[in-house]
Amino acid sequence: MTLKLAIAGAGGRMGRELARIVHATEGCTLAGGLEAKGSPHVGTDCGELIGAGRLGVAISDDPAAVLAGVDGIIDFTIPKATLSLVALTAAQKKIHVIGTTGIDAAGDDVIREAAARTTILKTGNFSLGVNLLAALVRKAAAALGEDFDIEVLEMHHRMKIDAPSGTALLLGKAAADGREVSLKEKSVRVRDGHTGARNSGDIGFATLRGGSVVGDHTVIFAGNGERLELRHVAESRELFARGAVRAALWAKGRAPGLYSMMDVLGLN
Repeated sequence: MTLKLAIAGAGGRMGRELARIVHATEGCTLAGGLEAKGSPHVGTDCGELIGAGRLGVAISDDPAAVLAGVDGIIDFTIPKATLSLVALTAAQKKIHVIGTTGIDAAGDDVIREAAARTTILKTGNFSLGVNLLAALVRKAAAALGEDFDIEVLEMHHRMKIDAPSGTALLLGKAAADGREVSLKEKSVRVRDGHTGARNSGDIGFATLRGGSVVGDHTVIFAGNGERLELRHVAESRELFARGAVRAALWAKGRAPGLYSMMDVLGLN
């Protein structure tokens, strides 16, 4: 049976890319689009917005109505919108694929509770390459130990609104997991002024913003006399959209729970 999917934030750059990939992917169909109230895209046909011709799927500002007509929704929006939407996906027992970044610990708790009632797949990055990179980072961190300092460097386009990126945090968590420590306790997000020497075991983050960079992430393991760098460069948003649609198809028929791209790829 074809999986009917809706796109949250359907009028945005990522929303349009998601809609295009859903429409082009065998096994699923573009069946709904959602935007915030007051958006100029409300009422626009999703097909016309992505250059596929009229599909008879109008973008709506009524999330409950959109969810009622689909099997699931792919959501790359903002934390406030995602947390509002997750209450509805849980109530209607719809698949919820979440690529939204910048969600805080309290928001993660809300999502975890909702996953007891429906199938939620959330990750900091839907790229196959990034998730393979995370697996490598975890192994490297475990093998090298604290003799090697870990730094995560990321760069994105000038319009990105959260930092560090969800991908940088995913990679930092992989490093922390490899060392069997808490990222929250070891994370260093800001260095300014007279900081003193670096603490052994810290996992540092550096953020760059500019231009139209889609995503550039490097995890540096710096030891005495040698340095290992593991890097991923994203050249198109299409790779995130393809990963998210693959995740939605994987989630079809799964029991309620909170899953990640690592589950989809069998890397856990």
